[in-house]
Amino acid sequence: MDQQQGIPADQINQLVNKHFEDALPKFIEILKIPSQSRMFDPEYLTNGLLMKTAQEFRDYILASNLKNAKVELLSDEGYSPFLFVEVDGSEGQTDGTVLFYGHMDKQPPFNGWKEGLSAYEPKIVDDKLYCRGGADDHYSILGAVIAIRTIQELGLKHPRIVMTFEADEESGSAHIDHYLAKLKEKIGAVDLVVCLDSGCGNYEQLWITTTLRGMVGACVTVQVLDEGVHSGDASGVVPSSFRIQRLLLDRIDNPNTGEVVEDFQVNIPGERYLQAQKAAEVLGKTTLTKFPFHGSTQPTTQDYFKAYLNRIWKAQLSVVGADGLPSAKTAGNVLRPETTLKYSLRLPPTKDPKEAEAAFVKLLTTNVPYNATVKITGLGSGSGFNAPSSQPYLDQLIQSASQQYFKKDAQTLGEGGSIPLMNTLKEQYPKAQFIVTGVLGPNSNAHGPNEFLHIPFTKNLISCITYIVTGLQAHLKK
Repeated sequence: MDQQQGIPADQINQLVNKHFEDALPKFIEILKIPSQSRMFDPEYLTNGLLMKTAQEFRDYILASNLKNAKVELLSDEGYSPFLFVEVDGSEGQTDGTVLFYGHMDKQPPFNGWKEGLSAYEPKIVDDKLYCRGGADDHYSILGAVIAIRTIQELGLKHPRIVMTFEADEESGSAHIDHYLAKLKEKIGAVDLVVCLDSGCGNYEQLWITTTLRGMVGACVTVQVLDEGVHSGDASGVVPSSFRIQRLLLDRIDNPNTGEVVEDFQVNIPGERYLQAQKAAEVLGKTTLTKFPFHGSTQPTTQDYFKAYLNRIWKAQLSVVGADGLPSAKTAGNVLRPETTLKYSLRLPPTKDPKEAEAAFVKLLTTNVPYNATVKITGLGSGSGFNAPSSQPYLDQLIQSASQQYFKKDAQTLGEGGSIPLMNTLKEQYPKAQFIVTGVLGPNSNAHGPNEFLHIPFTKNLISCITYIVTGLQAHLKK
């Protein structure tokens, strides 16, 4: 028993572990479904894969027999499916609402999986569950359900719970606004948001995400000819569309350093700067070694703190796709008519995404070299997230939970990725506090090959969330 909070910490951990192990076979079967998010599967509305995933998770939730729970699977025409769960507060616990968030869509499988591993054949190796989507972010549904089930079975108390699980996060969460508007009255006022779609700096303590980057993304096409021509005949007269792309890229970031121009940067708030210093100190070389560098490739900097800031507070540009380029094996000596690159520009957490969109378009379409045609398609952006301050009691619960299950203090973390919904929820529920956390730690490799879910860490994380949610009872009563 945790004497400070009166919470049976050991019993929570034992029951969480049991429920997780019991759920693993069902979880693995769900992970075998080769579903992908809308952006990567144009037939998502007709092939039934996302819907099957949602139905299987619905069945899992129903089989968990949460007390006083209502489970709804929504699938409005033209939208991806959405799971909504309402759980009444425990008897005598009528005040306060906790909103859980996670998602059940996946990135494409990608290539490069290690021998014996694959995206849709889950396999446990050294306490890590390898597959696509387990860590990002299917586990979140198990986590939320197991936490509330554990509280109820131990006879503890919890506030009113709503769970929102979307199937469009990997495509920018464009569909969730529709469902949130539809469910607005059912959701009601929210006191705490628990998002389980983030990361951790290591697997040794509880990590709370305080910032997430925003982003601007688009496909940019440079066209110089109406059709391809002999490269020996035309080179030196017709400018290369690829070279013009290089020149346009240089307008956004420095080709030698990768530093993005000031149009997309912000001043880092003092509190976040100090938190980043502490986090970089805790993470140490993990800041650099968490990525699978090939051969003798070196990171952009050897300075841990600078690397950490680059990843969480600095705008950064990546080219994540290309069209108009034939395979090297079959390419002929042709000066191609056009080159398309998919730009992914990460933004600092507090950068206005619409302002960044406008700057992006202006930089790429003004005074184009050789007056070539530039077409921008699929332009979109998402807000970053800068978490509001927590009440002292919540900070205390977080620290106590980390000590109980990890024997170390909790640590704050900035993440380089994006969860578009978080800023939306912050605006919709201005009085809400946030716990943004997750299991994406070193080498877990979400979106790439060899994604894994670290099982022991996941169990302890769910125990922490269980501990915190039941510990809220004394603070949400009027």
